[in-house]
Amino acid sequence: MAIYARTLRVRDYRNYERFELDLDRCVTVLVGKNAVGKTNLVEALQLLTAGLSFRRPAPAELVRMGRESCDLSLRLEGDERVVDIACEVTGGKRSFKRNGKRCPAAGVRGVVPSVLFCPDDLDMVKRSARVRRAALDTFGMQLNEQYAKLTATYERIVEQRNSLLKERWCTREVLGAWNDSLVQAGASLLVHRISLLDRLRAHLVNAYEAIAPGERLEVAYQSTVGDIAGADGHAPSRDEMLEQARRLFAASLDARAEEELARGMTLMGPHRDEIAFSIDGRDARNFASQGQQRSLVLAWKVAEVEVTRDILGRPPLLLLDDVMSELDADRRASFLRFIQDGIQTVITTTNLGYFSDDVLRRAKVVRIGDDRQS
Repeated sequence: MAIYARTLRVRDYRNYERFELDLDRCVTVLVGKNAVGKTNLVEALQLLTAGLSFRRPAPAELVRMGRESCDLSLRLEGDERVVDIACEVTGGKRSFKRNGKRCPAAGVRGVVPSVLFCPDDLDMVKRSARVRRAALDTFGMQLNEQYAKLTATYERIVEQRNSLLKERWCTREVLGAWNDSLVQAGASLLVHRISLLDRLRAHLVNAYEAIAPGERLEVAYQSTVGDIAGADGHAPSRDEMLEQARRLFAASLDARAEEELARGMTLMGPHRDEIAFSIDGRDARNFASQGQQRSLVLAWKVAEVEVTRDILGRPPLLLLDDVMSELDADRRASFLRFIQDGIQTVITTTNLGYFSDDVLRRAKVVRIGDDRQS
Protein backbone atom coordinates (compact mmCIF):
# COMPACT_ATOMS: atom_id res chain seq x y z
CA MET A 1 0.00 0.00 0.00
CA ALA A 2 1.48 3.34 -1.05
CA ILE A 3 1.45 6.52 1.00
CA TYR A 4 -0.69 9.37 -0.35
CA ALA A 5 -1.15 13.08 0.13
CA ARG A 6 -4.49 13.32 1.92
CA THR A 7 -5.28 16.84 3.21
CA LEU A 8 -3.68 20.20 2.50
CA ARG A 9 -4.35 23.12 4.86
CA VAL A 10 -3.11 26.69 4.51
CA ARG A 11 -3.50 29.83 6.64
CA ASP A 12 -2.62 33.36 5.53
CA TYR A 13 -0.75 31.88 2.58
CA ARG A 14 -0.55 33.86 -0.70
CA ASN A 15 -4.17 34.85 -1.50
CA TYR A 16 -5.75 32.46 1.04
CA GLU A 17 -6.93 33.41 4.51
CA ARG A 18 -7.79 29.80 5.27
CA PHE A 19 -8.29 26.86 2.93
CA GLU A 20 -8.53 23.10 3.27
CA LEU A 21 -8.25 20.71 0.33
CA ASP A 22 -8.97 16.98 0.55
CA LEU A 23 -7.15 15.17 -2.25
CA ASP A 24 -8.36 12.16 -4.18
CA ARG A 25 -6.07 9.12 -4.23
CA CYS A 26 -6.21 9.18 -8.01
CA VAL A 27 -6.94 12.48 -9.79
CA THR A 28 -7.92 15.83 -8.30
CA VAL A 29 -8.80 18.56 -10.80
CA LEU A 30 -8.66 22.16 -9.55
CA VAL A 31 -10.74 24.29 -11.90
CA GLY A 32 -11.27 28.03 -11.82
CA LYS A 33 -10.59 31.30 -13.56
CA ASN A 34 -7.09 32.71 -13.88
CA ALA A 35 -5.60 34.36 -10.76
CA VAL A 36 -7.93 32.68 -8.25
CA GLY A 37 -5.11 30.75 -6.54
CA LYS A 38 -4.90 27.36 -8.26
CA THR A 39 -1.16 27.59 -8.82
CA ASN A 40 -0.68 28.70 -5.21
CA LEU A 41 -2.10 25.38 -4.03
CA VAL A 42 0.21 23.46 -6.37
CA GLU A 43 3.12 25.47 -4.99
CA ALA A 44 2.07 24.59 -1.43
CA LEU A 45 2.00 20.89 -2.32
CA GLN A 46 5.46 21.11 -3.86
CA LEU A 47 6.85 22.99 -0.84
CA LEU A 48 5.56 20.32 1.53
CA THR A 49 6.83 17.36 -0.52
CA ALA A 50 10.02 18.64 -2.20
CA GLY A 51 11.01 21.30 0.32
CA LEU A 52 11.19 23.93 -2.42
CA SER A 53 9.00 25.96 -4.77
CA PHE A 54 9.39 26.21 -8.52
CA ARG A 55 8.80 29.97 -8.15
CA ARG A 56 11.86 30.35 -5.90
CA PRO A 57 10.11 32.94 -3.67
CA ALA A 58 11.58 34.80 -0.76
CA PRO A 59 9.85 33.48 2.40
CA ALA A 60 7.99 36.77 2.93
CA GLU A 61 6.37 36.41 -0.50
CA LEU A 62 4.47 33.36 0.75
CA VAL A 63 2.65 35.39 3.42
CA ARG A 64 -0.75 36.87 2.67
CA MET A 65 -0.68 40.64 2.26
CA GLY A 66 -1.19 42.43 5.57
CA ARG A 67 -0.21 39.39 7.68
CA GLU A 68 3.06 38.62 9.45
CA SER A 69 3.15 34.83 9.18
CA CYS A 70 1.62 31.87 7.36
CA ASP A 71 1.22 28.13 7.93
CA LEU A 72 0.97 25.25 5.49
CA SER A 73 0.43 21.61 6.37
CA LEU A 74 -0.05 18.33 4.52
CA ARG A 75 -1.26 15.06 5.98
CA LEU A 76 0.11 11.91 4.35
CA GLU A 77 -1.56 8.54 4.89
CA GLY A 78 -0.77 4.96 3.93
CA ASP A 79 1.62 2.10 4.70
CA GLU A 80 -0.25 1.89 8.04
CA ARG A 81 1.07 5.28 9.15
CA VAL A 82 0.24 8.96 9.19
CA VAL A 83 2.85 11.63 8.51
CA ASP A 84 2.19 15.34 9.04
CA ILE A 85 4.42 17.79 7.17
CA ALA A 86 4.24 21.50 8.00
CA CYS A 87 5.88 24.71 6.87
CA GLU A 88 5.74 27.98 8.81
CA VAL A 89 6.90 31.37 7.64
CA THR A 90 7.43 34.06 10.27
CA GLY A 91 9.90 36.88 10.67
CA GLY A 92 10.95 36.47 7.06
CA LYS A 93 12.18 32.94 7.72
CA ARG A 94 10.82 29.57 6.65
CA SER A 95 10.89 26.45 8.84
CA PHE A 96 9.64 22.89 8.40
CA LYS A 97 8.25 20.30 10.78
CA ARG A 98 7.70 16.57 10.41
CA ASN A 99 5.24 15.07 12.87
CA GLY A 100 5.57 18.18 15.03
CA LYS A 101 9.38 18.16 15.20
CA ARG A 102 11.47 20.81 13.48
CA CYS A 103 13.56 19.59 10.58
CA PRO A 104 15.47 21.03 7.60
CA ALA A 105 13.91 21.06 4.14
CA ALA A 106 15.70 17.79 3.50
CA GLY A 107 13.59 16.23 6.26
CA VAL A 108 10.39 16.52 4.23
CA ARG A 109 11.83 15.28 0.94
CA GLY A 110 11.23 11.73 -0.15
CA VAL A 111 8.26 10.82 2.07
CA VAL A 112 6.03 11.49 -0.92
CA PRO A 113 8.25 12.93 -3.69
CA SER A 114 6.55 15.21 -6.19
CA VAL A 115 7.01 15.73 -9.91
CA LEU A 116 5.86 19.14 -11.15
CA PHE A 117 4.94 20.01 -14.73
CA CYS A 118 4.16 23.66 -15.45
CA PRO A 119 4.10 25.80 -18.61
CA ASP A 120 7.65 27.08 -18.02
CA ASP A 121 8.89 23.49 -18.32
CA LEU A 122 7.79 23.40 -21.95
CA ASP A 123 10.73 25.68 -22.74
CA MET A 124 13.26 23.37 -21.05
CA VAL A 125 14.78 22.15 -24.33
CA LYS A 126 15.52 25.51 -25.92
CA ARG A 127 16.56 27.43 -22.82
CA SER A 128 20.06 27.55 -21.31
CA ALA A 129 21.90 24.50 -20.01
CA ARG A 130 21.32 25.78 -16.46
CA VAL A 131 17.61 24.93 -16.79
CA ARG A 132 18.31 21.33 -17.83
CA ARG A 133 20.88 20.86 -15.08
CA ALA A 134 18.40 22.23 -12.54
CA ALA A 135 15.69 19.84 -13.77
CA LEU A 136 17.98 16.85 -13.20
CA ASP A 137 19.29 18.08 -9.84
CA THR A 138 15.88 19.04 -8.45
CA PHE A 139 14.64 15.54 -9.23
CA GLY A 140 17.73 13.83 -7.82
CA MET A 141 17.60 15.81 -4.58
CA GLN A 142 14.19 14.33 -3.72
CA LEU A 143 15.37 10.76 -4.23
CA ASN A 144 18.76 10.88 -2.53
CA GLU A 145 19.79 12.96 0.48
CA GLN A 146 23.46 12.63 -0.48
CA TYR A 147 22.66 14.14 -3.88
CA ALA A 148 21.15 17.18 -2.18
CA LYS A 149 24.16 17.61 0.12
CA LEU A 150 26.61 17.30 -2.76
CA THR A 151 24.74 19.89 -4.81
CA ALA A 152 24.78 22.42 -1.97
CA THR A 153 28.44 21.73 -1.14
CA TYR A 154 29.60 22.03 -4.73
CA GLU A 155 27.68 25.27 -5.35
CA ARG A 156 29.17 26.79 -2.19
CA ILE A 157 32.73 25.85 -3.21
CA VAL A 158 32.28 27.29 -6.72
CA GLU A 159 30.93 30.54 -5.29
CA GLN A 160 33.84 30.87 -2.86
CA ARG A 161 36.41 29.92 -5.49
CA ASN A 162 34.99 32.49 -7.93
CA SER A 163 35.34 35.17 -5.26
CA LEU A 164 38.96 34.13 -4.79
CA LEU A 165 39.65 34.21 -8.54
CA LYS A 166 38.53 37.84 -8.67
CA GLU A 167 41.23 38.89 -6.18
CA ARG A 168 44.35 40.42 -7.75
CA TRP A 169 46.62 38.54 -5.39
CA CYS A 170 45.21 35.13 -6.37
CA THR A 171 47.79 32.77 -7.96
CA ARG A 172 47.89 29.17 -9.20
CA GLU A 173 49.50 28.17 -5.90
CA VAL A 174 46.71 29.78 -3.88
CA LEU A 175 44.11 27.93 -5.96
CA GLY A 176 45.71 24.58 -5.21
CA ALA A 177 43.92 23.95 -1.90
CA TRP A 178 40.58 25.04 -3.33
CA ASN A 179 41.03 22.81 -6.37
CA ASP A 180 41.18 19.70 -4.22
CA SER A 181 37.86 20.51 -2.54
CA LEU A 182 36.29 21.40 -5.90
CA VAL A 183 37.47 18.15 -7.48
CA GLN A 184 36.21 15.97 -4.62
CA ALA A 185 32.71 17.50 -4.52
CA GLY A 186 32.45 18.04 -8.27
CA ALA A 187 33.47 14.51 -9.23
CA SER A 188 30.94 13.02 -6.82
CA LEU A 189 28.16 15.26 -8.13
CA LEU A 190 29.12 14.39 -11.70
CA VAL A 191 28.87 10.65 -11.03
CA HIS A 192 25.50 11.12 -9.30
CA ARG A 193 24.18 13.07 -12.30
CA ILE A 194 25.40 10.54 -14.87
CA SER A 195 23.94 7.65 -12.89
CA LEU A 196 20.57 9.37 -12.54
CA LEU A 197 20.44 10.30 -16.22
CA ASP A 198 21.23 6.69 -17.11
CA ARG A 199 18.20 5.63 -15.06
CA LEU A 200 16.01 8.20 -16.80
CA ARG A 201 17.25 7.42 -20.32
CA ALA A 202 15.37 4.19 -21.09
CA HIS A 203 12.06 5.50 -19.73
CA LEU A 204 12.57 8.80 -21.55
CA VAL A 205 13.23 7.16 -24.92
CA ASN A 206 10.27 4.78 -24.57
CA ALA A 207 7.88 7.53 -23.46
CA TYR A 208 8.93 9.76 -26.35
CA GLU A 209 8.36 6.93 -28.83
CA ALA A 210 4.85 6.44 -27.42
CA ILE A 211 4.07 10.15 -27.75
CA ALA A 212 5.81 10.66 -31.12
CA PRO A 213 5.86 7.31 -32.96
CA GLY A 214 8.59 6.88 -35.55
CA GLU A 215 10.97 9.46 -34.04
CA ARG A 216 14.17 8.48 -32.23
CA LEU A 217 15.18 10.44 -29.14
CA GLU A 218 18.67 10.36 -27.64
CA VAL A 219 20.05 12.10 -24.55
CA ALA A 220 23.67 12.54 -23.48
CA TYR A 221 25.49 14.12 -20.57
CA GLN A 222 28.23 16.41 -21.87
CA SER A 223 30.82 17.09 -19.18
CA THR A 224 33.19 20.06 -19.43
CA VAL A 225 35.96 18.01 -17.81
CA GLY A 226 35.87 15.25 -20.45
CA ASP A 227 34.02 12.05 -21.28
CA ILE A 228 33.27 9.92 -18.25
CA ALA A 229 32.94 6.17 -18.84
CA GLY A 230 29.36 5.16 -18.27
CA ALA A 231 27.82 8.29 -19.76
CA ASP A 232 27.06 6.40 -22.97
CA GLY A 233 25.14 3.62 -21.29
CA HIS A 234 28.07 1.31 -20.41
CA ALA A 235 28.51 0.57 -16.73
CA PRO A 236 31.92 0.47 -15.04
CA SER A 237 31.80 0.44 -11.27
CA ARG A 238 30.86 3.62 -9.44
CA ASP A 239 34.31 3.77 -7.86
CA GLU A 240 35.97 3.57 -11.28
CA MET A 241 33.77 6.38 -12.60
CA LEU A 242 34.53 8.50 -9.53
CA GLU A 243 38.28 8.04 -9.86
CA GLN A 244 38.16 8.86 -13.57
CA ALA A 245 36.09 11.98 -12.91
CA ARG A 246 38.58 13.17 -10.30
CA ARG A 247 41.54 12.71 -12.65
CA LEU A 248 39.84 14.50 -15.54
CA PHE A 249 38.60 17.36 -13.36
CA ALA A 250 42.02 17.94 -11.77
CA ALA A 251 43.73 17.90 -15.18
CA SER A 252 41.18 20.35 -16.61
CA LEU A 253 41.69 22.80 -13.76
CA ASP A 254 45.44 22.64 -14.19
CA ALA A 255 45.23 23.15 -17.97
CA ARG A 256 42.99 26.21 -17.77
CA ALA A 257 44.30 27.84 -14.59
CA GLU A 258 45.72 30.89 -16.34
CA GLU A 259 42.47 31.46 -18.24
CA GLU A 260 40.46 31.19 -15.03
CA LEU A 261 42.72 33.72 -13.31
CA ALA A 262 42.34 36.09 -16.24
CA ARG A 263 38.56 35.78 -16.39
CA GLY A 264 37.91 35.52 -12.65
CA MET A 265 35.64 32.50 -12.78
CA THR A 266 35.59 28.70 -12.61
CA LEU A 267 35.31 27.57 -16.22
CA MET A 268 34.70 23.84 -15.95
CA GLY A 269 32.83 21.45 -13.74
CA PRO A 270 29.23 20.29 -13.22
CA HIS A 271 28.00 23.91 -13.04
CA ARG A 272 28.98 24.33 -16.72
CA ASP A 273 27.85 20.95 -18.08
CA GLU A 274 25.14 20.25 -20.64
CA ILE A 275 22.35 17.69 -20.99
CA ALA A 276 21.92 17.37 -24.74
CA PHE A 277 18.87 15.99 -26.52
CA SER A 278 18.74 14.92 -30.16
CA ILE A 279 15.84 13.74 -32.30
CA ASP A 280 16.66 11.55 -35.30
CA GLY A 281 20.29 12.62 -34.91
CA ARG A 282 19.63 16.38 -34.94
CA ASP A 283 20.25 18.66 -31.97
CA ALA A 284 16.84 19.26 -30.36
CA ARG A 285 17.70 22.70 -29.02
CA ASN A 286 18.45 24.07 -32.50
CA PHE A 287 16.29 21.97 -34.80
CA ALA A 288 13.31 20.46 -32.92
CA SER A 289 9.89 21.85 -33.72
CA GLN A 290 7.75 23.24 -30.91
CA GLY A 291 5.67 20.06 -30.98
CA GLN A 292 8.79 17.88 -30.70
CA GLN A 293 10.10 19.96 -27.80
CA ARG A 294 6.83 19.60 -25.95
CA SER A 295 6.72 15.86 -26.60
CA LEU A 296 10.25 15.62 -25.19
CA VAL A 297 9.34 17.47 -22.00
CA LEU A 298 6.24 15.30 -21.54
CA ALA A 299 8.45 12.23 -21.93
CA TRP A 300 10.90 13.66 -19.36
CA LYS A 301 8.12 13.99 -16.79
CA VAL A 302 6.94 10.45 -17.51
CA ALA A 303 10.51 9.25 -17.00
CA GLU A 304 10.74 11.07 -13.65
CA VAL A 305 7.60 9.30 -12.47
CA GLU A 306 8.87 5.89 -13.59
CA VAL A 307 12.32 6.31 -12.04
CA THR A 308 10.68 7.32 -8.76
CA ARG A 309 8.72 4.08 -8.93
CA ASP A 310 11.89 2.12 -9.73
CA ILE A 311 13.86 3.56 -6.81
CA LEU A 312 11.21 3.96 -4.10
CA GLY A 313 8.74 1.28 -5.17
CA ARG A 314 5.88 3.78 -5.42
CA PRO A 315 4.93 6.66 -7.72
CA PRO A 316 5.34 10.33 -6.77
CA LEU A 317 2.64 12.94 -6.38
CA LEU A 318 2.24 14.37 -9.90
CA LEU A 319 1.48 18.09 -10.05
CA LEU A 320 0.25 19.46 -13.40
CA ASP A 321 -0.16 23.21 -13.33
CA ASP A 322 -2.16 24.60 -16.26
CA VAL A 323 -0.41 22.52 -18.92
CA MET A 324 -3.48 21.09 -20.62
CA SER A 325 -4.11 24.39 -22.41
CA GLU A 326 -0.52 24.37 -23.70
CA LEU A 327 -0.80 20.92 -25.33
CA ASP A 328 -2.62 19.86 -28.48
CA ALA A 329 -5.39 17.25 -28.27
CA ASP A 330 -3.14 14.27 -29.12
CA ARG A 331 -0.52 15.12 -26.48
CA ARG A 332 -3.21 15.79 -23.88
CA ALA A 333 -4.73 12.38 -24.60
CA SER A 334 -1.33 10.64 -24.36
CA PHE A 335 -0.54 12.23 -21.03
CA LEU A 336 -3.98 11.66 -19.54
CA ARG A 337 -3.76 7.96 -20.39
CA PHE A 338 -0.46 7.79 -18.55
CA ILE A 339 -1.56 9.58 -15.36
CA GLN A 340 -4.43 7.17 -14.79
CA ASP A 341 -1.92 4.39 -14.13
CA GLY A 342 -2.14 4.47 -10.31
CA ILE A 343 -0.49 7.87 -9.98
CA GLN A 344 -1.92 10.41 -7.54
CA THR A 345 -2.29 13.54 -9.63
CA VAL A 346 -3.35 17.14 -9.02
CA ILE A 347 -4.23 19.11 -12.16
CA THR A 348 -5.13 22.78 -12.45
CA THR A 349 -7.18 24.08 -15.37
CA THR A 350 -9.50 26.85 -16.46
CA ASN A 351 -11.46 24.53 -18.76
CA LEU A 352 -12.90 21.10 -17.98
CA GLY A 353 -13.41 20.62 -21.72
CA TYR A 354 -9.78 19.47 -21.96
CA PHE A 355 -10.77 16.25 -20.15
CA SER A 356 -12.79 13.31 -21.37
CA ASP A 357 -16.03 12.39 -19.63
CA ASP A 358 -14.35 9.19 -18.42
CA VAL A 359 -11.54 11.10 -16.70
CA LEU A 360 -13.97 13.52 -15.06
CA ARG A 361 -16.22 10.71 -13.80
CA ARG A 362 -13.30 9.18 -11.91
CA ALA A 363 -11.70 12.44 -10.76
CA LYS A 364 -12.50 14.70 -7.85
CA VAL A 365 -13.27 18.15 -9.26
CA VAL A 366 -12.70 21.11 -6.94
CA ARG A 367 -13.87 24.55 -8.05
CA ILE A 368 -11.44 27.19 -6.80
CA GLY A 369 -13.04 30.54 -6.17
CA ASP A 370 -16.29 28.62 -5.64
CA ASP A 371 -17.44 26.75 -2.52
CA ARG A 372 -18.69 23.80 -4.54
CA GLN A 373 -16.78 20.53 -4.70
CA SER A 374 -17.61 17.29 -6.50
